[in-house]
Amino acid sequence: MDKLSRRDFNSTLAKGTGAAALMSISPLACAMGTPKTKKKLGVALVGLGSYSTYQLAPALRDTEHCYLAGIVTGTPNKEQIWANKYGIPKENIYNYQNFDDIVKNESIDIVYVVLPNSMHADFSIRAAKAGKHVICEKPMAMNVEECDTIIKACKQNKVKLGIGYRLHSEPYTQEIKRFVREKTFGNINYISADAGYRSMSNPEQWRLNKKLSGGGALMNMGVYAIQSVIYGTGENPISVSAQEYSTRPDYFKGTDETITAQFEFKSGVVGSIMTSHNIRANRLFASCEQGWFELDPASTYIPLAGRTSNGKLNFPQESQQKLQMDDFAKHILFNQPNKAPGEMGKRDMIIVEAIYKSIVEGGEKVDLNFSTNYGFGG
Repeated sequence: MDKLSRRDFNSTLAKGTGAAALMSISPLACAMGTPKTKKKLGVALVGLGSYSTYQLAPALRDTEHCYLAGIVTGTPNKEQIWANKYGIPKENIYNYQNFDDIVKNESIDIVYVVLPNSMHADFSIRAAKAGKHVICEKPMAMNVEECDTIIKACKQNKVKLGIGYRLHSEPYTQEIKRFVREKTFGNINYISADAGYRSMSNPEQWRLNKKLSGGGALMNMGVYAIQSVIYGTGENPISVSAQEYSTRPDYFKGTDETITAQFEFKSGVVGSIMTSHNIRANRLFASCEQGWFELDPASTYIPLAGRTSNGKLNFPQESQQKLQMDDFAKHILFNQPNKAPGEMGKRDMIIVEAIYKSIVEGGEKVDLNFSTNYGFGG
């Protein structure tokens, strides 16, 4: 994967098309993590794009065990806006160049990396070296090798690592996992998951730039579909075969538009996914021996909806991001299970790479070798 220079990144940022690729990693003296006696953990958001602006920051106003303590941005005019809106002191505001100074800041305990995919590894590793716990937005990295470097850095610096898989803290998803665990509808025979939207409004967006995103629909919405068929079966797949379709090669010039994939599981379950940047889709469905269950929508920020062969599901709605970040804080403070550990993010990137390999090989089946509990989290 070609990498962009810091100068290229600043130029790209100025054009409003996103951030750039990995920057050099410099060694830092590391702190030993957050003491368990602390009541609320300070979170610094790295990257102030739409997800931080409209989802994470508002959610941090309502979290019980963590709060918005700092920001890291490459856009100077955002600094005062955010400082005024969220009461962030000047000493807790960083840019991409002085980010490593965060090692000295005891009010920041967690760094949430919300940058283009090409920057995930760099800033996750730098945060770990600064002694800060890390939440890395999905997908975890550009490839499996980068996932390994992130996991290694967090272990070496004795900090916790979580992936931004918000749905594992969400009640409808937790209910699906309970169905699977308790075999509420018997064994599963078939499962499918679709995740896509129409990304046709801005051809300059970073998600359509392979140097920044690493791929197209699969690296974006496809991760949700992969997650769905895994927690919807309680198994990791043992093989995958995949196909790619493009109806707008003039628009999706360097990234995949639509991908379908078929999975095999050790239990005999057959699964399929579809992901797209040009098709609206948001559903999980499983056919079981004694009934069925479904989420539709299955992965949006808006309230999810579900039903089964026994009737509708109905749960109170809260911000998924609020629940996710509180769960990670409780993992740090109270040693509660990590619902989305780094190993889960790595597992999904192994599957992503296998899907791309199958496409290159004309849809041939690619074997996947996972240990029984690889990457399932708490």
